[in-house]
Amino acid sequence: MQIRQTNHEFNFGSYPTFGHNIDPKQRAWIEVRGKALETNVRNLRSKLSKNCQFMAVVKADGYGHDAKVVSEYAIRGGASQLGVATLKEGVKLRSFGVKKPILILGNLYTKRDLIISFKNDLMPTISSIRECLICNNIGKQFGLKFSLHLKVDTGMSRLGFEYSRFIQNFEKIKSFENILIEGIYSHLSSADEDNALDPKSITQLQRLKFNELLKQINLDRNNEIKIHLANSAAMLLNKDFHFNMVRVGLSMYGYSPLTKIDKNLSLEPALFLKVKVAFIRTIEPGVNVSYGGKFVSCRKTKLAVLSIGYADGVPRNLSGKIKVIYKNKLYPQVGSITMDQMMVDITGSNEIKVGSTMILLGSDGDKTITPIDWAKESDTIPWEILCSFKNRLPRVQVD
Repeated sequence: MQIRQTNHEFNFGSYPTFGHNIDPKQRAWIEVRGKALETNVRNLRSKLSKNCQFMAVVKADGYGHDAKVVSEYAIRGGASQLGVATLKEGVKLRSFGVKKPILILGNLYTKRDLIISFKNDLMPTISSIRECLICNNIGKQFGLKFSLHLKVDTGMSRLGFEYSRFIQNFEKIKSFENILIEGIYSHLSSADEDNALDPKSITQLQRLKFNELLKQINLDRNNEIKIHLANSAAMLLNKDFHFNMVRVGLSMYGYSPLTKIDKNLSLEPALFLKVKVAFIRTIEPGVNVSYGGKFVSCRKTKLAVLSIGYADGVPRNLSGKIKVIYKNKLYPQVGSITMDQMMVDITGSNEIKVGSTMILLGSDGDKTITPIDWAKESDTIPWEILCSFKNRLPRVQVD
C-alpha cells in the first residue's frame, strides 16, 4: 500500500514553514509615521501656555496606530503624560519601558485591579468614595501614597462623581492620608459640534459648571493638582478650556474634530492604509460584481481585486462609496466589500499590475483620503474608523 507523504517530510529549503519572516507588506498593512505624530504634538503644544501640560491619549492601541510607537513619538513631541482606557493598556506601556505618568481613563472597581494599577505606577480614575477608600487602604498597606485622578460628571452622565455631591466628597477625600490627588477632571460631551462656542451650548454650560466647582473646592494656588477638561476639540476651541492640562487624541493623529480649524496648525495624518493588488480581470458589460450583484458593469470593465475587506476593519457599508489612490489618481471601489477582498474599477489603466500598491487612506501627490471622508460616507465618526482596524493588519513604522 502506498503511503502519502506528509508536508513535514518535504524539504522546503529556506522557505519559512510556520509564518516566520513573512513580509508584513505581503497583503495589506498600516504604515505609521512617527515623525508626523511628533510634529503634530509639537504644533498642538504651541497653542498652549507654558504651564499647561499635554496628555497624549493613546488608548485603543493608539487609535489603531500602535500605542508603543505613538507614545514614543508623542513624548518626543512634548507630551508629559499619557492616557489609556484600560488597566491592560497601561500595564503594556509599562512593559515597553514607558516612564511617563499614565492615567487610566476607564473605571477600576476591584481591589485586585487597583493593586495592579498601584504596583505598575498607574493612576486610576476615581468616580466614587468607595474606590477612594480602597485606594487609601492599598496605600496604607504598602506604606505609600496612591496617586489618582478624581473625575466629576458635568453633563456626560457616564463616569464621575455626582456633581452636586462632589464638594462634600472632596473634603472627605482630602483627609485620607494615603491618597495623593494628582488630578481633577471632567469630560465634555459635545465639544466637536458647530455651536460649541455659543454661550448657551452644552459645551459652555459644562465648562461653567466645572469652573464653579473649582471655585467652591477652593484649591490652594500652590497645589500641583492637574485640572483638565479639554479633549482635542475643546483644546482647539478656546484657551478657556485649557486649565493646566489638556487630553488630546484625534488631532494628535492628524485630524481635526472641528469643521473650522486654524489652517496654520498643519496637522499631518500619521496613518496610511495600503493594500496590494492580488488579481486583475476584465469583465464584459452586464456582469454582476461581488455579493448580491448590486453593481453591474455598464461597459467592458477592468477590475483589480484588493486583498482587504471588512474582517480587516473596512466597513462593509462603504461598498461603492469610496475610492483608492494609485500614483495620484483615484479609482472607484465597486460591488460589495467582502470579508477579505474588494474590487476596484481600474478601466483605462495599464500601469496597475498584480502586486501594485494602492492607498485606501493617506495621500499621494494632491490626492488625499482620510478617516473623516470614510466617516461621512458611513454615517459614523472618524474615531470609530481608526479604532476598527484589526490586528491582522500589520503596523509598519516607516520613520
